[in-house]
Parts: sequence; C-alpha cells; structure tokens
Amino acid sequence: MTRLRKMMLEELERRNYSEATTRCYIRTVEDFSRRFKRSPDCLGPEHIREYQAELFKQRKLSPGTVTQRLAALRFFYIKTLKKPGASPRRPIRKKRFAFLRSQPGRSRAELIDAALTPYHRTLLMTLYATGVRRAE
Repeated sequence: MTRLRKMMLEELERRNYSEATTRCYIRTVEDFSRRFKRSPDCLGPEHIREYQAELFKQRKLSPGTVTQRLAALRFFYIKTLKKPGASPRRPIRKKRFAFLRSQPGRSRAELIDAALTPYHRTLLMTLYATGVRRAE
C-alpha cells in the first residue's frame, strides 16, 4: 500500500465515510493516476480538467458520475494533501422541466379540463398550484 493511499484511507475512515464511497474514491484516484502514468500528488488542475473532459467525451459518463469522480479528486487534494488550489470544478447539470411544461401542443388548462370528476379536477389544480412533481 502506497503512502498516499494509506493517508487517504485514514482520512476517509476518520471522517466516517461509507465503504462504498471509500472504494469509489480510491478507485477514482487510481484511475486518475493511471491515466497520466504519474503519482496523483504530481498532477495539477490542468490534468484534472483534461481528465474531466475525457470522462465526458470519450467515456460518455453522465454529469452525476463525473461529479462523483470530481468529488473524489477534490477530497484527495483538499483533505488528504491539503492543496486547496488544485480542487476541480463541478460540471453544469442540464435542468429538467416539469411534465406539464414538456408536452408539446397541450396546455395546462387542457390537462386540467380532461379530469373526469370535479374531485379529480380539484386534485390536479392543487397539485399544479403547489408545484408538486412526479417524483414527489
């Protein structure tokens, strides 16, 4: 076990990170180091930007996965190595719109008017007015 890996594991354990997070963070730093064939403490912000671009363009990972990988690198540089200047930036996520806004050719009024009973109509109006989304 290398000195850096041991330092990172100790820091993760000290902060009570889960086993899954610990495995993911260690694997990410290994992958980052392997990508540039150098020790991760010798790599800087320009390497992180290049790695982030590779994750998006060549590996076609989702923004959530890239954010998780960048969080691992941020933890490594800020918490383990105490180098705040090398921390990566988060990717910008695409915003998703509500179901009612995404239906082409259908207005909100048509959807509410399609309710069969006054009770259902009231429920739809209340849900729309409060901004409740499908996942809630």
